[in-house]
Amino acid sequence: AATGYYPESVHVDQIYRTKDNRKWCKDRGIRISGPPLGRPPTNVSKETKKQAQLDERDRNCIEGKFGEGKRRYSLDRMMTKLSNTSETAIAITFLVMNLSALLRRIIMTFFVSI
Repeated sequence: AATGYYPESVHVDQIYRTKDNRKWCKDRGIRISGPPLGRPPTNVSKETKKQAQLDERDRNCIEGKFGEGKRRYSLDRMMTKLSNTSETAIAITFLVMNLSALLRRIIMTFFVSI
């Protein structure tokens, strides 16, 4: 972990919930979102259901931001050849998205305070 510690949970698509990834997360004490592999358990506690629901909400927010990036900021049209260039283009796109949100907040404060 670049920050010195691992996250509490990871919210990923089903394609990334492999046995190897689940084991890696379990060894480091990271909760991975989504149902466990194999047959669904018969008795699931209310706490587990609630946690799964909260994880899904967080994941939906993240997916929504990616969708916004693709729809409004052409994130799905990246045509760079080198991985470094792709990473830079994606980082710049998210920087622009954050600056746009900040600018919207600033403008809204002028209209709300009047």
